[in-house]
Amino acid sequence: MKILPHPLLTIFLTLLWLLLNNTVAFGQLLLGLFLGWVIPLLAGRFLLKVPPVCKPFKLCLFLLLILYDIVVANLHVARLVLGSPRKLRPAFVEVPMDIEDEFILTILTSIASLTPGTVSAGLSTDHRTLLLHVLDTDKPQDVAEELKTRYEAPLLEIFRCSST
Repeated sequence: MKILPHPLLTIFLTLLWLLLNNTVAFGQLLLGLFLGWVIPLLAGRFLLKVPPVCKPFKLCLFLLLILYDIVVANLHVARLVLGSPRKLRPAFVEVPMDIEDEFILTILTSIASLTPGTVSAGLSTDHRTLLLHVLDTDKPQDVAEELKTRYEAPLLEIFRCSST
């Protein structure tokens, strides 16, 4: 067992503690360091192993894409909500997953839930099928295909390191 299992998380939690307390007093710094050390130590079994980012530039572009999609989806959902609710066509969509890594799958389900109009509603026990709830669609299969091409494929590319 390592004395400091997650150094970056320790620093982050310490800084977060200092920001929450709005002071850099020595006592608060010590308490922040203690909490930043003990929380990762106790929660270590529950933390997912983060795979290495193989394409950092592509990750930056992907984050910009997500931000753009969130803004556009917000505008679309606002238009839907302010319009007639009878025109909404909600649906549950099953999306087959190619992602095997739990961390990357967590990122994908979070992206789907962050984008207004879609919510990750469930995941099969074998992690091979994601259930999405979509606020408005007349073509559920198109939603599944868009999630796979727009988010899943880039995530696999960003985190999949090849030796060639």
